[in-house]
Amino acid sequence: MRAGGGANSARVARSKGMPFTKNPMLAVSLPPWRSRVVLFVLFAAFAALAVRALWLQGVSTQFLQKQGEARYAFTLELPATRGKITDRNGQVLASSVPVKAIWAIPDDVLAAPPEKIRALAALLEMNEADLRKKLDSDRDLVYLKRQVEMDVAAKIAELKIEGIEARKEYKRFYPQGEVMTHVVGFTNVEDVGQESMELAQQKTLQGATGSRRVIKDRLGHIVEDVGSIHEPHDGKDLTLSVDSKIQYIAYTQLKGAVEKFKAKAGGAVVLDVHTGEVLALANYPSYDPNDRRSLTGAQLRNRVMTDTFEPGSTLKPITVALALDSGRVNPNSYIDTGAGKYTILDRTISDTKGHGVINVQQIIEMSSNIGTSKIALSMPSQEMWEMFTKVGFGQQPKWGFPGAVAGRVRPYKSWRPIEQATMSYGNGISVSLIQLARSYMMFARNGDTIPLSFQKVTEPPVGQQIIKPKTAEQMRAMLETVVSGKDGTAKQAQIPGYRAGGKTGTAYKVENGRYAMPRKYIGSFVGMVPMSNPRFIIAVMIDEPTQGGHYGGQVAAPTFAAVAANALRSLNVPPDSSVTEIVIPADGGADVM
Repeated sequence: MRAGGGANSARVARSKGMPFTKNPMLAVSLPPWRSRVVLFVLFAAFAALAVRALWLQGVSTQFLQKQGEARYAFTLELPATRGKITDRNGQVLASSVPVKAIWAIPDDVLAAPPEKIRALAALLEMNEADLRKKLDSDRDLVYLKRQVEMDVAAKIAELKIEGIEARKEYKRFYPQGEVMTHVVGFTNVEDVGQESMELAQQKTLQGATGSRRVIKDRLGHIVEDVGSIHEPHDGKDLTLSVDSKIQYIAYTQLKGAVEKFKAKAGGAVVLDVHTGEVLALANYPSYDPNDRRSLTGAQLRNRVMTDTFEPGSTLKPITVALALDSGRVNPNSYIDTGAGKYTILDRTISDTKGHGVINVQQIIEMSSNIGTSKIALSMPSQEMWEMFTKVGFGQQPKWGFPGAVAGRVRPYKSWRPIEQATMSYGNGISVSLIQLARSYMMFARNGDTIPLSFQKVTEPPVGQQIIKPKTAEQMRAMLETVVSGKDGTAKQAQIPGYRAGGKTGTAYKVENGRYAMPRKYIGSFVGMVPMSNPRFIIAVMIDEPTQGGHYGGQVAAPTFAAVAANALRSLNVPPDSSVTEIVIPADGGADVM
């Protein structure tokens, strides 16, 4: 037993004393420093993770929260309704109708069945290839189309395509279409005014948008409202001075005249003598603001406000009024106009025929260039320049209407005698049609002029005296002879039952700083009715008439008569004459430039 026990003890002792690495299966072949490196790397990694965690949880908390919130929390804009635009009688000229903006989450929409994508493209009036190209985007959200009609948006919703959403917005609608567009203007896709009163009164009409803070899921669906809601404030309504009935009359008559005389374009404006309100402003060609896909520059031009031209003989009354007001002449003063030719140095001024010795009233009635020139040359050029500037020529208009031009009146110190003479009858000076119409305000009123307004006037405006009341009365009598006198140049401006007065104008058209060759003309007429107590000033301009004549008495005076007759009846202005028949001369009323 002892021997056996000793043997076991020896085996145990040997096993305990045997080195671990003596076992070939357990032998370590790597150097001992590798384990230290691994331990150090693990320690460094844990240290880096600890630092990163400290950075994320401590220093970058606000940034990370903001980035995370941006992926599920959104601020939705609550659009404000743009204010309505109405005429002076409450007729709606522009209003906002609800529409939808269609947007998409590209990845979700592209996963839809092909037939649904084709149906979506058809409803959006897009080619399927163009739609897919639009959806092939790295952006999270893509607008497919703005200002989609509500019924179309409802059909798109019925397709139930994942990733298609709609946002409420507004689209401007213009019930009067092309008739009123140069007064009202239009807005762009963002509902911001681009032309005319829509642009001029942008701040008043637009209102203030609101906002709403929401949480959305990954499909873009709103799941919760968070934060405060700022309610939108709708824009204020705007009441214009224009009268829809008179505007329609002016537009249709102008359009008919441009087409009849095969002219390039035309313009017409109607002013209220008592208030200075613009009752109508028409241009042709025009355009439909509800459909501007084929809009051209010629249609867009507001010629009444932005185009300038030489007024021609329509300026003669202003020159004569200055001479009357200063006492240099009176209506019965005689001027020798000779045989129809008058030479100043090396330049010759002509009349259509020789009038001989005629008085001042006949100079206006017959539209004599020579008579007007001789009157002008009896006055200092400074006085003429001051008269032109007082009535607004060459001055930047302050009517609150975008695009209104100043025209051009050269400094009087640079005038030569021949230039003073030609300016007296409207050559060498440029004005807009609305400036020309306003200049006649002093004749229609008692010698004063008032500001023009495109918004309805609630209080009587304060006038600025330009000429004496007696001078204004004398000029009205002269202007009436132009229409009803034996030798008047505007017989076609006569109106049955009403006394009318005004002045014709015919001028060569200026292009690129020179008179166009071959000759092109602008025929115009500015008048007032009824002469017993003027209510309207109406100015008409026909640009480049090519058929049926080119004189203002032929192309513009008839349009004046038609507009005036209908406007007077529209507002129930009582007749002031018993005239029921109109006699038109064979020449149609020719005037000289």
